[in-house]
Amino acid sequence: DFVKQKITEIAERSEFNIEEIEVDKDHIHILLTISPNISVASYVRRIKQSTTQSLWSRFKWFKKQFWVKKTFWSDGYLVCSVGNAAADTIQKYIQEQG
Repeated sequence: DFVKQKITEIAERSEFNIEEIEVDKDHIHILLTISPNISVASYVRRIKQSTTQSLWSRFKWFKKQFWVKKTFWSDGYLVCSVGNAAADTIQKYIQEQG
């Protein structure tokens, strides 16, 4: 819930909209509407950096647990465009995660 809240706050002050979001044990699904003028990598980087700082500030013990690699998130991410799939189909899929 904390991560979902922080990502929502990032979206409110950024140029992307969250259509759907769900957090699982070790990953997160997000359906975003983004500007074509900014790379997907920029959005992902902003989300990862900001949530990591928030987690480490709020949960001090968390930072110690992940400090060995000095990161919370993994390096990679998977991005798919909705393309021909209906947005509501993707939203339903994300809602069923977690």
